[in-house]
Amino acid sequence: MKPVKVGLCGLGTVGAGTLNVLKRNAEEISRRAGRQIVIDLVSIRRSRPELDLAGIRTTTDIMDVANDPDIDILVELIGGYDNAYELVMTAIRNGKHVVTANKALIAVHGNEIFAAARENKVMVAFEASVAGGIPIIKAIREGLSANTIQWVAGIINGTGNFILTEMREKGRDFADVLKEAQALGYAEADPTFDVEGIDAAHKLTILGSLAFGIPLQFERTFTEGISRIAPEDVTYAEALGYTIKHLGIARRTVNGVELRVHPTLIPTKCLLAAVNGVKNAVMVQGDAVGPTLYYGAGAGAEPTASAVVADIIDVTRTLTADPNNRVPHLAFQPDHLSDLPVVQVDEIETAYYLRMQVKEKPGVLAQITRILSDAGISIEALLQKEHGTANAPVIILTKQVREGNMNQAIAAIEQLDDVQGQVTRMRVEHLDLA
Repeated sequence: MKPVKVGLCGLGTVGAGTLNVLKRNAEEISRRAGRQIVIDLVSIRRSRPELDLAGIRTTTDIMDVANDPDIDILVELIGGYDNAYELVMTAIRNGKHVVTANKALIAVHGNEIFAAARENKVMVAFEASVAGGIPIIKAIREGLSANTIQWVAGIINGTGNFILTEMREKGRDFADVLKEAQALGYAEADPTFDVEGIDAAHKLTILGSLAFGIPLQFERTFTEGISRIAPEDVTYAEALGYTIKHLGIARRTVNGVELRVHPTLIPTKCLLAAVNGVKNAVMVQGDAVGPTLYYGAGAGAEPTASAVVADIIDVTRTLTADPNNRVPHLAFQPDHLSDLPVVQVDEIETAYYLRMQVKEKPGVLAQITRILSDAGISIEALLQKEHGTANAPVIILTKQVREGNMNQAIAAIEQLDDVQGQVTRMRVEHLDLA
């Protein structure tokens, strides 16, 4: 059979990794795919003399790749929204299969992209868009397809995990570790997408759709970052037997589907608590298989390239298959997606960690506990630290409560004259493989 010709758009970190993996493992890849796969055309904005581009055509215009009649598979690695969307839709209309690592593109425009792909009988593969080299999309879409997925929870942003790991292990503050993460290349000059949870929310949106067979709904994913976490929160969490992780959680409930990204206290014995540095990990609970864990490199040139090339191989294997018999983009047949609602964050129920600064005087704690009790909130544990100053921290761990009730209680506590500033709060989850 004639070789499958790939057009590569974007020769940055992941693009260069993809080029290197395809060249280095060409023989092994051909054996797995059943035919040769070659990079025929690359869109490149500047000279890259360190890369081996011998025998590969180049262009400075990404649309040349989408419009080239010789290209079978377009690989989109330019990132972003608008240009990537135009590139992918043009390739699809031209009958080309698409492989992408662009989680933002899929989370925001995936519904339109997949509809166009079905209409034009092509595939769009996006394994590398979530958790880098961890094959979590394939696991949910294929390996766990016999299961009703009950929940998915994971550390899906390496930058945030690196920051929280350094804060826990070395007692450093957020701003200090963020500067190091930027110096090491883990965080961008503008780190907002990472530290405020937007990157993780893109990924969770995709995982939630795959797990529950619902349309992609990024705008309904609750998102909260880690920039307000202080070193003392890390210390107090450990004193209570917990570790703070920035988690994405998708859960099926009787009221609908929860989609939420936020700092979370998890028991130190939970396997996710031991996932440190820039590593990613995702837990999936299925009704038949029980809990499963997927761990590995969530970013980087060759780990992500591993997922990109695996998608290229998958597309190559199915080039001659009946389009109606291919694995659906979102795991479920497109005309059988569910209209399960996404639960509003006020209706979600979790336990909570609260930290507040209060004046050291009689009766203050009684006022706080009365407000919690009036809101139907039970206390699991309480720490009151002596500081020898006018103000002292109080740390409260609650039992399960509706978020709307907690919001009202926090608002009332912050109105007390003897409570200084805002109450810091984080959600608590008990996740385990036991």
